[in-house]
Amino acid sequence: MQVDHLLRLDRLDLSLVWGDETLLGQDIGGVTATDLEDPARFLQPGEVVLSGLVWWGRDGDPAKTDRFVSALREAGAVALLAGEQTHGEVPAELTEACRRHRVALLAVPAHTSFRAITEAVYLRQWGELSRRPTDHYALPENVRVDLDRALERDAPTAELFDLSFAHLGAPACHLLTGSGRTIARTATAPALPAQRAAEALRGRQGTTVRIEADDTVFDSWYLHFPEDSQVPPRILHEIGELIGRHRRRQDRRTGPRRQAHEELVSRMGAAYGEANGLEEALRSCGLAGAAAYTVVAAVSGNEDDRGDAVAALAEALRHRRSVTHAVAGLVEGEAVAVLAHEADAGGEVSAGLRETWPLLHACRPGAALHAGVSDPVHKAADLPNALAQARYALAGARSTAPEAARVARLADLTDLGTLLAGIPADVREVYRDTVLGPLLRAGRGSNATLLETLEVFLAHNCSWARTAEALHLHVNTVHYRIDRVEALTGRDLSRLDHKLDLRAALLCR
Repeated sequence: MQVDHLLRLDRLDLSLVWGDETLLGQDIGGVTATDLEDPARFLQPGEVVLSGLVWWGRDGDPAKTDRFVSALREAGAVALLAGEQTHGEVPAELTEACRRHRVALLAVPAHTSFRAITEAVYLRQWGELSRRPTDHYALPENVRVDLDRALERDAPTAELFDLSFAHLGAPACHLLTGSGRTIARTATAPALPAQRAAEALRGRQGTTVRIEADDTVFDSWYLHFPEDSQVPPRILHEIGELIGRHRRRQDRRTGPRRQAHEELVSRMGAAYGEANGLEEALRSCGLAGAAAYTVVAAVSGNEDDRGDAVAALAEALRHRRSVTHAVAGLVEGEAVAVLAHEADAGGEVSAGLRETWPLLHACRPGAALHAGVSDPVHKAADLPNALAQARYALAGARSTAPEAARVARLADLTDLGTLLAGIPADVREVYRDTVLGPLLRAGRGSNATLLETLEVFLAHNCSWARTAEALHLHVNTVHYRIDRVEALTGRDLSRLDHKLDLRAALLCR
């Protein structure tokens, strides 16, 4: 484990105060916590040093800070992790000392415990050791044999989870996804609603260990103990490794199912009129014969990686255990899901997604997750139409809340802007250029001025006085500019249909 790995652990929330690439690339050999003014005799080469800075004072001797950092450097410490709780910040004096002596400096926020950092370091180190050939295990041999046998016979996750902790007295522990969905829990662990579970994972309380698997931030698994875990870290790591193997085996077994989902979504996105092919694809996905179907289209904000959108949408739907679904990605970067449900359950589908969506967005706040939901359809042949509806709703969601998470239905298309957002970009561009083209090709100096005046004029219901006031112009100037707009576009702004033409063209920019 290297120093910069600590910065990548979201649950620790550490921040870099000072350090270059060379210092951050150093290997960590251990951890020592100290608040001694001269800790040199207690340090070992390769350690990171945790300090609450109790030894430092605002009116103290600057030489004291220099001696402390110098001792770290001479002992071979690879980084200083300075707690912010005592003084509210990392002192600038300490930063300068670390810069002089070339010791990487990381800030530890008040809500992150030194114990959590220590556990993160040693769990990572033990993980690296466990991947080397060895005959030494922390789990008792009989327990390890039972768990291996359960793994080989593909025992359910809940059974494997119970077996893992039974010999430890079944401490309260949950197996959670990042969005708070409970996959399994021990008998002593209380049921956790998804919202509370997600808050617990991000609240830095108790002990949380991420399960290593081929996953994304949206569907990662975590071992979570409500209180600080009393399970020995080495045993905890072995259990995590075992559950990770189980997760990877599960993912490999879903390969044929994923192919069936991709075939269904591909057929929906292809040419219309393939009713027989769609029926067959639904049957392959186990969705045939349902009373109704709803289609959902989603994007993650990262259009270069549709896998993120597929993972996010699939995780959202797994929160709705009663709904059978198929999820796959399209080449446009969208994720598409087909949900099979009762005839009158379409509203519940939308409501459930809206309830769960913020939990997914919290896994990666910058992802700007958006989803569009179609109206229910009752025949396989209508699925392409439902996909078009879902895409329209998705475009509306993105146009009204581009930087936030949002789930939209067709019923949410309540204004001209959201309606136009669903029209393909190339069609919008042609319409814009056709209607505003002469205006856009006006002289460079007047182009922006005329467009602004038109937009404000329409926004103020074609009121000359309010437009002049908003633009700080004389009314005659507004009249002149609008006359120029009408001359260039061939539209008469006294006519409602021409006003709508120009308003729609402006929205298509």
